[in-house]
Amino acid sequence: MNGVRHLSVLVLLALAAPAFAADYPSRPIRFIVPFPPGGGNDIVGRIVALKLGEALNQSVVVDNRGGAGGTIGTDMTAKAPPDGYTILINNISLAVNATLIPKLPYDTMKDLAPVTLVGRQPNILVVHPGVPVKTMQDLLDLARAKPGHITYGSGGIGTASHLATELLKLMTKTDMAHVPYKGLGPALTDLIGGRLTLIISTMASALPQLKAGKLRPVAVTTLQRSPFFPEVPTMNEASVKGYEFSTWYGLLVPAGTPKAVIDRLNTETAKVLAQPFVKEQFAVQGVDTTPSSPQEFGQYLKTEVAKWGKVVKASGATPE
Repeated sequence: MNGVRHLSVLVLLALAAPAFAADYPSRPIRFIVPFPPGGGNDIVGRIVALKLGEALNQSVVVDNRGGAGGTIGTDMTAKAPPDGYTILINNISLAVNATLIPKLPYDTMKDLAPVTLVGRQPNILVVHPGVPVKTMQDLLDLARAKPGHITYGSGGIGTASHLATELLKLMTKTDMAHVPYKGLGPALTDLIGGRLTLIISTMASALPQLKAGKLRPVAVTTLQRSPFFPEVPTMNEASVKGYEFSTWYGLLVPAGTPKAVIDRLNTETAKVLAQPFVKEQFAVQGVDTTPSSPQEFGQYLKTEVAKWGKVVKASGATPE
């Protein structure tokens, strides 16, 4: 009897979904940023939230819920009512944490429903100008000649800058020493001071130092060259075939959110990402707009979870 009742509820929900979507949204939407204010996820999220609110003619209220590498805000989203009134913007950490953090309070692939990719931010491998390295091949030759002597900085264990370099080590079978910092800023300061060999940095963080000549670019991490430094080759072009890494951002909602609502959010977000204002604001952060279908984002997330799971295990990284 319970099975029949459950089936009846599902049928009623399916029939009600189109009408629900037509009225959606009828009240303010909570837009969860699972990191503190001021970071890339927050900046990108606020741009999207502002314009999405205008598109939906409804308040979209940013709610910063930082902590535990993004898992607190993500868990809040996973456990929120699946009604379209809680949206999460997360980044590559969502895929990394699936392996990095044991016993997550949510299932990354089952408890969240993808809406769309929002953007990708190329990263760039930079060295101090005094390091005798101008190309990726120079760097790999140096690393192989002196195993363990090259030092690389990161924003902390399990961060993008850490795992992007561990991926490089894994693919090139090189040995480089990791020096974690509490943020990418302090790591870049030490690189400028000559106390590190290299960092794989977000483009936005490295851009001022690169323009000032305080750092030397070696290669970008995406498959396409960056418009900021079109003369700098990609890793794939420069000796590391198949290497690809970007800091991506995407929107998700609780699993079970009606498809019609997800489709509405997907359509409106795509329109937002096409606006010149949004493209210009993203460009300041070194981010390219990359809208996708929910299905495309879901497949991409699945691929990223598998990819970074291997890197986390190979690196032996554990949460700080």
